Amino acid sequence: MNLIHRPVLLAEAVTAVLSAHPTALVVDGTFGRGGHSRAILNQIGSGVRLIAFDKDLSAIQEAQTITDSRFSIVHDSFAQMASYLQPGSVDAVLLDLGISSPQVDDPDRGFSFRNDGPLDMRMNTTSGMSAAEWLGAASPQEIARVIKEYGEERFALQIAKAIVARREQGDPLTRTGELATLVASVVRTREAGQDPATRTFQAIRIHINQELGDLEVGLRAAFDSLRVNGVLAVISFHSLEDRIVKHFMQRLSTVDVPRGLPLTQSQMPLPAGEMLARIKPSAEEISQNPRARSAILRVLKKLRHDGGKSS
Repeated sequence: MNLIHRPVLLAEAVTAVLSAHPTALVVDGTFGRGGHSRAILNQIGSGVRLIAFDKDLSAIQEAQTITDSRFSIVHDSFAQMASYLQPGSVDAVLLDLGISSPQVDDPDRGFSFRNDGPLDMRMNTTSGMSAAEWLGAASPQEIARVIKEYGEERFALQIAKAIVARREQGDPLTRTGELATLVASVVRTREAGQDPATRTFQAIRIHINQELGDLEVGLRAAFDSLRVNGVLAVISFHSLEDRIVKHFMQRLSTVDVPRGLPLTQSQMPLPAGEMLARIKPSAEEISQNPRARSAILRVLKKLRHDGGKSS
């Protein structure tokens, strides 16, 4: 089994972080298996600290292998970083929103439709409801909403009805293989190069881990933690994530000025941020790591403190 994780857009993400010319503190909000953190530690100065966050216990265990005194990790979601950081104290924040290869490839975690295992899907296995528990209790309407909204699956209602019908027959889903087989029996059309269970597994994982809600809170917390001229770099992997990141950065990069207001360019109010880059993986990286194909790195520079609450 391949439990090696290749960080996506590694060089580009590290370059974005270093563009802030860190002097005090860098945050890796999604430690994962530590690829980005280790690369950043190799590049920042001796007086710069790196604080990482992750709610996955296996990531915390991996972090213990880093003995660099500049490094520390917090066992919590990046959405909670405001509880650990002073506003305006951070040089750069990196968020890699992708699920890591070891998480996908380990059957016991329940993320994979290819490898049979317990239907869990929790990032933090010490708290919350597993996917099996949720599917065993949720209404068909709620299951359909989640699969349609978070998976953009056309057959969401049919899948939900099949899940509940099996449950009502006294045979609730407990294994990833069972769910994958059920979905394949319901989804009547196939997308080229994509397993029919892909969208359903993505949707349930997002729901179980509150990924989109955490992202919205975490983006705001990350921006607030930055000093002026600090940098926020975010790697997203699917359209729902990227849409949230894109709209968040666009809102901070624009100012609302009433039409017809007689202002010269020098009188225009300064936006809170400036979009610096939108980067996709090279063809070479995608050929070496097919999971990188959907990744997008967006980079925002903070121009001023913004007292508003972007939503």
